[in-house]
Amino acid sequence: MIGPTVIIDGNIISAEDLIIEGKVSGTVTGTDHEITIGQAGQLKADIQAKIVRIEGKVEGDICGGEKVIISKTGNVLGNIAAPRVTLEDGAKFKGSIEMDPDEQPTIKAVPKSKSDLFPESVANADKSNAS
Repeated sequence: MIGPTVIIDGNIISAEDLIIEGKVSGTVTGTDHEITIGQAGQLKADIQAKIVRIEGKVEGDICGGEKVIISKTGNVLGNIAAPRVTLEDGAKFKGSIEMDPDEQPTIKAVPKSKSDLFPESVANADKSNAS
């Protein structure tokens, strides 16, 4: 969980379910997991996850591998691509929705490990351990 007083400027890659109540700008990726933007959450970020649940405010594009849910307290300014999209009564949304239940939305390739993110630092660590 990212608490309401936390501010992140950069990319988040999560290998588990994630709840964001703070402020994030950048990208948020949890390809095989659920990402929830809580009521206090404020994002200026693109989101990619298996399931995306929005209860707060998001400015950015959302790609859901399985579904995207915008709750009655959710506010989204951006485009959505997912096989299933739910807009609860009272949800605020401005953008476009691309839905095709038979087609998985394309999720950009994301690094799966630290070595994919920082290959040079892992290689340097391996060299220093070998000495």
